[in-house]
Amino acid sequence: MRLIVVTGTGTGVGKTVTTAALAACTLRAGQRVAVVKPVQTGVLAGEPGDLAEVQRLTGLADLHEYVRYTEPLAPATAARRLGEPGPGLAELAARIAALADRDLVIVEGAGGALVRFNDRDEGLRELVAAVRRPDLEVRVVLVTGAALGVLHDTAATAAVLAARSLAPDALVVGDWPAEPGLAERCNLLDLPSYGGAPLQGVIPHGAGVLKPPDFAERAAGWLTPALGGSFDATEFVRAHAVPLPRKEIPR
Repeated sequence: MRLIVVTGTGTGVGKTVTTAALAACTLRAGQRVAVVKPVQTGVLAGEPGDLAEVQRLTGLADLHEYVRYTEPLAPATAARRLGEPGPGLAELAARIAALADRDLVIVEGAGGALVRFNDRDEGLRELVAAVRRPDLEVRVVLVTGAALGVLHDTAATAAVLAARSLAPDALVVGDWPAEPGLAERCNLLDLPSYGGAPLQGVIPHGAGVLKPPDFAERAAGWLTPALGGSFDATEFVRAHAVPLPRKEIPR
């Protein structure tokens, strides 16, 4: 089994659409894939959560949500307001390990990478540590924004993840604007050095509202071959990034 952990620099950066794109590329390759949302918040019982969006976009039915809190808060905070300690990592890890017959398991975190799941200050980093075993290939996809301020967020998140032996393997811009400005175009060049990982995906704005056939058809064009797609990150950066201005030679 391979495990891809999808996390982000914060909430609303495009983790769920990125997860759906990864799943769509895996399905097109004829492989078995499961998507796990260990903790879902901000959704009432019976209402569609992030996994419902993955299912709508990809048609995938192998979806697993383990804990749900209705208030739109960090999981540990939502659990505390109910007088609960939050989910234990041993149980979450065991349920993920039970999916070992799939070719790929995608685990989508809640909010940013440092969000806590329970009152023991445990979150996605600790969950991955609990799931790790010698024969398990783990890759971490860090989803970022593109606008001004993202470089700091990306560097801070990547540094903390690396300190816990969970350094990002790939960066994905989760919501690339139709008309990028100067900051977005410059950030394309800078993101890899701040995040310590290569740019391996760019999801266009509006991807999440595409109809399922269109989403499945286009998803491969948003992710590099390392993530199952055909996206050429080098060419994208060459076409969209702002080159450095030429320095005038004093006379």
